[in-house]
Amino acid sequence: MLRELVAASHMMSMEQLPGAVARHAAESGMDDAVIYVADLQQTVLRLLTGRGNDAGRDPGHEAAELKIEGTLAGRAFQTVEPVTGQTFDDGTCQRWVPVLDGAERIGVIRVTVRRDDERAEEDAEFLAGLVALIIVSKGPYSDSFSRLVRTRPMTVSAEMQWRLMPPMTFANDQVVVGAALEPAYRLGGDAFDYALAADTAFLAVFDAMGHDTAAGLTSNLAVAACRNSRLQGADLIETGRAIEDVLAEQDGGRFVTAALADLDIRTGILSWALYGHPPPVVLRRGRWVTTLECRPGTPLGTGLGIVPKLCDLQLEPGDRVLFYTDGIVEARDPDKQEFGLRRFVDFIIKQEANGLPVPETLRRLIHKILEHHAGRLDDDATVLLLEWHGPPEVPKDASEPMRQT
Repeated sequence: MLRELVAASHMMSMEQLPGAVARHAAESGMDDAVIYVADLQQTVLRLLTGRGNDAGRDPGHEAAELKIEGTLAGRAFQTVEPVTGQTFDDGTCQRWVPVLDGAERIGVIRVTVRRDDERAEEDAEFLAGLVALIIVSKGPYSDSFSRLVRTRPMTVSAEMQWRLMPPMTFANDQVVVGAALEPAYRLGGDAFDYALAADTAFLAVFDAMGHDTAAGLTSNLAVAACRNSRLQGADLIETGRAIEDVLAEQDGGRFVTAALADLDIRTGILSWALYGHPPPVVLRRGRWVTTLECRPGTPLGTGLGIVPKLCDLQLEPGDRVLFYTDGIVEARDPDKQEFGLRRFVDFIIKQEANGLPVPETLRRLIHKILEHHAGRLDDDATVLLLEWHGPPEVPKDASEPMRQT
């Protein structure tokens, strides 16, 4: 099944994916396969129908939309674990399986399999993994998919930002990087970036002045200049200088605040520089252990030329580092009370104690902030979370000489 689906996927459009998956799955004993994908704000799961502009509108028996809160499909999405659903008299049951690209949650797939058939359950997970890879490869070129994951119109500035930024989640055996942004459909000047090169993880958060298309252009320039400098081997201070130079060439006096950081994933040494940006926070074993205060430089693009100090810290395995923009902590409720840094950090700590994965923690954080602000933010709110698992494990016998037997 997987071999044939891979072969078919090379010449497949997004519209053809649901039918191909259902057909190949049925031939392997997994009936009624359907795919649901999460919307941009991760509030609902929407049915991938394969009907172009009508994606998400199914005239048949399948629900066009399922809420993430309070449904079996939503539970599979939140916990990233398969969930058994409805059972039938013929000995079969429905199985909801998360569709994951690494740690990035795309949605869920539902299949009907024989109860207590471990092989079928395993096959369903392999199928979900392959569906994720196909969606990731086809999605960027599919307007049908882009329409499906949106529940309302998007501003031009937000369009630029979402097209620019990397996936919201990345994970390997040493690090996890997760991000969340709001307002999803009206993003102005916030942006984030991250990348890995050999043993170094790079992270950046930007907050451009203003909340309009010009702010989006400014943050786009900052991210592009950052990447260009980084790929030429520049360090954090040199990268900041390159961003400053690019923004200074533009008319209009636009600027960004920024937090730039890199982590040596072998040693756990975190280095960072701040340009008029809030200092990151470090969480360790369920406690707020330090705020990464470091002499800041001026915001990039101001031309004031004050260079920040480059600071570093030795992380411990399991540490989490929170980068954020001021929209996270300054969101106000109807009584003008700010969400605040303490509430922000406490929320992350509580979700970690509940054992929730990083993407689900950040999803709930954004929804909590929206709830605090009566569902609508006046400023962009962005959080970027880095979790370090520790140095790579060395096989026990890797350093021992081979013995003859």
